[in-house]
Amino acid sequence: MAERVERRLEERVPELEQLERVGLFSRREVKAVIKKTSALEYKIQRRALHKEDFISYIQYEINLLSLIKKRRSRIGYSFKKDEIEYSIVQRIHGLFKRATTKWKDDIQLWLSHVAFCKKWNRKIQLSKVFSSMLALHPNKPALWIMAAKWEMEDRLSPESARHLFLRALRFHPECPKLYQEYFRMELMHAEKQRREKKALEQAKMDMGEFNYSEDILNGEMAQIVWRQAIQKVKGAEFLLALLSIAKLFDFAQGLQKEILEKLQAEYANDPLMWDYMARRELEIDSLPSKEHTSKQSKALEVAHKEERCCRVFEEAVTALPTEDMWKCYITFCLWRFNRKTNCEELRRKRLEKTLSVFSQAHESRLLPALLYKQWLQILLEVDCQEKAEEVAAAATKRFSQSVEMWDVRLQLLIKRNSHALASCFQEAFQAVKDKDSLPIWILWVEWSEKVNGKAETEALYQRSLLATLPADSITMKEKYLDWAYRTGGYKKARKVFASLHESRPFSLEFFKKMIQIEKEQDSCKMFNLREYYERALREFGAREPDLWLAYIREEMSSQGKPENCGSIHWRAMKTLQGEQVESFISKYTLLQTGHL
Repeated sequence: MAERVERRLEERVPELEQLERVGLFSRREVKAVIKKTSALEYKIQRRALHKEDFISYIQYEINLLSLIKKRRSRIGYSFKKDEIEYSIVQRIHGLFKRATTKWKDDIQLWLSHVAFCKKWNRKIQLSKVFSSMLALHPNKPALWIMAAKWEMEDRLSPESARHLFLRALRFHPECPKLYQEYFRMELMHAEKQRREKKALEQAKMDMGEFNYSEDILNGEMAQIVWRQAIQKVKGAEFLLALLSIAKLFDFAQGLQKEILEKLQAEYANDPLMWDYMARRELEIDSLPSKEHTSKQSKALEVAHKEERCCRVFEEAVTALPTEDMWKCYITFCLWRFNRKTNCEELRRKRLEKTLSVFSQAHESRLLPALLYKQWLQILLEVDCQEKAEEVAAAATKRFSQSVEMWDVRLQLLIKRNSHALASCFQEAFQAVKDKDSLPIWILWVEWSEKVNGKAETEALYQRSLLATLPADSITMKEKYLDWAYRTGGYKKARKVFASLHESRPFSLEFFKKMIQIEKEQDSCKMFNLREYYERALREFGAREPDLWLAYIREEMSSQGKPENCGSIHWRAMKTLQGEQVESFISKYTLLQTGHL
């Protein structure tokens, strides 16, 4: 191993001599480089190799390149790059190759090598890296797309890019993303050739030696791609993705029309198709006017476009009366309503249309549960509180087991200080399953704390402990103890704790809260703290080493018996297991030395 390291260091001598000779590094810095690289070389020459050692070595060499670049910029010396930088770059390539050979499955390592090659413009090396990476990871479409884009955009080789896409589709014949990027690439290639031909024609140059295929110029290759794609990949979403790509190219009008006709013919029952057709009305411009267009007329034109969109949506919900279709319609209305405008008339029309669509969907019993909340929010914004209360009641009637719907309705009634609130809470508990009722109990007790007396609130807390499931009662116990301390002080909190300390299950926070309450008192009693700690350890001592340490810390800081610490330590060692024991020992040592 030492011989290999010495040989590698000797190979660095010419570049280090050049660094010192041209004044980029001092002799002291060269020695530091030799010392550091020697240590790194020994690490990567061991039998048991570690990926982190290679990453550290590569990062060190990259940092060295960056430093050399800064030094060159500072002193203005730009010669001898082949002897210095090229040698380092080659060594980094070698390190990457060894690492990726050893850890073939580490995609991030491959991508780091790709990024390095791109930064230093090593096209031949990068081509080899892509070939090796794709040979080992042909099951990752994103890597094929990355390689094809590089061939197309950096190497300006559409043939190579096309070849990569065709190879990728053999492995992934039904991958939508591959077809989309292949489609985009062919359109980009066609557009590039069209620009080149136009530039030559404007320059009046002889195009005899240039071979521009009319099929490629007209996007025939892209048409072949999309026709093959729709045989493998189905769905309106995929066609819409292809259409959005085609719309980026002005010469592809015929292709856009063909895709659109296919979309309308085969996906008339898909909400995405109707959504696209409706929103497309916004893109259709009115005839340009020679006169100056006022803000009012612009707003009127926008209103006309939105009306055309809504007419398409109305046709859609008639032809396809589903929740998804109504969701698309409402989402469109909300999008337009939330757009800023200085025209009050336009905003009024948008509001009316939005509320009308919400009502229609609700009457059709096709309004999704998640949209009721947005409907209520708009009604409250425009101060239609009675209507909001009516809608909330209808929502809970339709989705009677939805906790979220009841929560929205109860929040609304609380805000309005409605007299029907208590009965609504009772109605909610009858409709909602016990396992989902915790949020409603929390809302009820929090409301009761603000408006009811202590006796009523306490009775409600005690009732919640009996009504909720054991897992949910943990939260209510914590809130009950906290409320008791806030409203009745230490005595009340201790009384509540005493009434609950045998009512399992508990949370650790319940005991921590009582410990904190005791410590906040002027006359904190160690006797009480021991009781709280002992009860907490009875429940959580087997898995909470920090709880034992906190108990020991309390004993050490008090004027109690020193032997108690030893007893607690012995019990902790006996109770804890595995890694928890190791954690406890290390922290206990720090505690004894005063570092914890």
